Amino acid sequence: MIKANVILDNYKWKKKINNPNNYFKKRLNKLNKMSSFKRKNFEFTVFLTNNKKMKSLNFKFRKENKPTDVLSFPFSQLKKSEYIGDIAISFEIVNQRSKFSNFFLELDKMWIHGYFHLIGYDHKKIIDFKKMSKKENSVLNYFHKTI
Repeated sequence: MIKANVILDNYKWKKKINNPNNYFKKRLNKLNKMSSFKRKNFEFTVFLTNNKKMKSLNFKFRKENKPTDVLSFPFSQLKKSEYIGDIAISFEIVNQRSKFSNFFLELDKMWIHGYFHLIGYDHKKIIDFKKMSKKENSVLNYFHKTI
């Protein structure tokens, strides 16, 4: 079973999501029913923060002095059942994108993208980008049925 620990670092998230822990629990319960995720025993942390903190993290770990939407910090070694890492997400970027979409769709895009990075996917090469995008879209379609 895939589990997430949620850390709320900014009050603005509460204006959009009443209970972030419950939101992620429901999403992961649904994800755990997908055939490609059924036998996974992973745990990770979702850090819901703001642009200021994302800018700081992005500079510290990637030497880019600007905020970003999502950052993933994979834990080094995957085993059958273990903690796989951390995902940080910016409220302002999710909220801005949701003006043309839906807040929960944009949030799901971010944490799902981060999750795939935690389990070893990347998008440095076009072929890897296509594989990762296909996986992300299958999960998003499962959650939202309209993508």
